[in-house]
Amino acid sequence: MKKLLIIGLLTLTAGVVGAQKRLILEGHYQGKNLFVQNPFKDGGVGFCTDKVTVNDKVTSDEISSSAYEIDFAKLGLKIGDPVTVVIEHGSDCTPKVLNAESLKPTSTCKYEGLTIGEDGTVKWSTTGETGKLPFIVEIYNWNKWIPVGEVDGEGTQQKHDYQFKVPLHSGTVKVRVKQIDHTKKANSSQPKSLTTTITPVTFEPKKVGKTITFSGKTRYEIYDAYGNLVKKGYDESIDCSNLTKGAYYLNYDNKNDKFLKK
Repeated sequence: MKKLLIIGLLTLTAGVVGAQKRLILEGHYQGKNLFVQNPFKDGGVGFCTDKVTVNDKVTSDEISSSAYEIDFAKLGLKIGDPVTVVIEHGSDCTPKVLNAESLKPTSTCKYEGLTIGEDGTVKWSTTGETGKLPFIVEIYNWNKWIPVGEVDGEGTQQKHDYQFKVPLHSGTVKVRVKQIDHTKKANSSQPKSLTTTITPVTFEPKKVGKTITFSGKTRYEIYDAYGNLVKKGYDESIDCSNLTKGAYYLNYDNKNDKFLKK
């Protein structure tokens, strides 16, 4: 009789462990704590959360309540430190983290010393990064800012140096770098300009049969009469054989022009 009772208890314990679920959040510490709504377990006996760990360490936060706070300050974390939060809970309920976005990196960096060299190499430094976000490098051309590349940010607060080589065109080349975080707001540097000695590019013909030919290699965009982008690239010529007849707008070098497809 005693043996049967022991077997029954072991089976029950294994069932409880197997039924437990985990809610995992990963990010970087941004100086803010997490707030969690903690419902009752099914049947109203006990709260949903069983245990909370941060970076594999069990927290001392009071989780036996309908709402609790995960206090990162107690753990000695620094701004920008990686964080993995694991909330173990019952299978019949799920805690709700009210501000999970607070672990997402925000663009807090300050830009220093942005320059552009004669060969198109853009250099800049930052301080105050609090999470890894890419830097988007842009040039101003054809009356708009155009992204030409990305550089991964280091994501820590000390000074970091970066560089990226942008494609040049004739005339004045204006550049900037920026980050966009989860708020969708851009944190942009002040632009810098370089006046090049590159010979301006021309194209022919204005009435196109199959091919547009440039006088030198250039970035280009073709838009139809309705403003739809139909071709883009970097080359000395464009195959236009698949374009339908009509008027088109051509961006190339640092110019805006138009042509007619025959």
